[in-house]
Amino acid sequence: MDNRQDIDHILKNWPFDPTSINVRSVRVGERSVIQLRLDMGLLQMEILGRPDGKRPHGETTYFDFLKKQQEQKRSGFQLNEEQCAEVDREFVQFYHRRVCWLHMREFDRAVRDADHTLGLMDFCKEFSSDEEWTISHEQYRPFVLYHRTQARSLAILETDDENAGELAVEEVAKGLDLIRELFVQYDAEDKFEEDELVVQLLDFQNSLRSRYKIDKTLSEQLSDAIAAENFELAAKLRDQISSRQAGR
Repeated sequence: MDNRQDIDHILKNWPFDPTSINVRSVRVGERSVIQLRLDMGLLQMEILGRPDGKRPHGETTYFDFLKKQQEQKRSGFQLNEEQCAEVDREFVQFYHRRVCWLHMREFDRAVRDADHTLGLMDFCKEFSSDEEWTISHEQYRPFVLYHRTQARSLAILETDDENAGELAVEEVAKGLDLIRELFVQYDAEDKFEEDELVVQLLDFQNSLRSRYKIDKTLSEQLSDAIAAENFELAAKLRDQISSRQAGR
């Protein structure tokens, strides 16, 4: 028996903790990989490209392959059953790695993987003929947006930008707006404020306001000025926002 296939020593030396996400980065030869400890084993993921390290049909991800297929066919493209199954695999892989990146505080990488998932969701919504299958993924869009909003905000806080606190607050506002749009789209706006993910993002935003002593961001002040028809103040605020963006 080939002992290299035996992972008993890994599992014994790395006990599973059910109260936390058990993740670590490990060197394998000349590359690093992520390992996620599960109750009865572990997952090992690549840090670049697709988490399983595969190159579907020579492309970096299956999503990249599908986009090329659609571009070549141009009109009449629809996902078939086999393609839907492969899409499901990629969704799961990127979910596991996104959770790992968040736990490891690799926020920019978490944003990148969230954007991949959101892009794939958009593609499926446009090119799937199976509405039930599409909805099975769309129901998780708020959760992916929640992760992305968290990751992007925390990534901003790790920069040396003097306005990082305010920019992070604005990023949370953008995420909340995107989630609200989904509730409106599905005629559920009345349930928006009581949604658990929304409540958590609002709590996070309030904690940022308190920590960085932010009452209202420039964008919020601009909205108030426009609503009050104070166009002179609105113009000044637009200039400040433009100046800040140009200085990044």
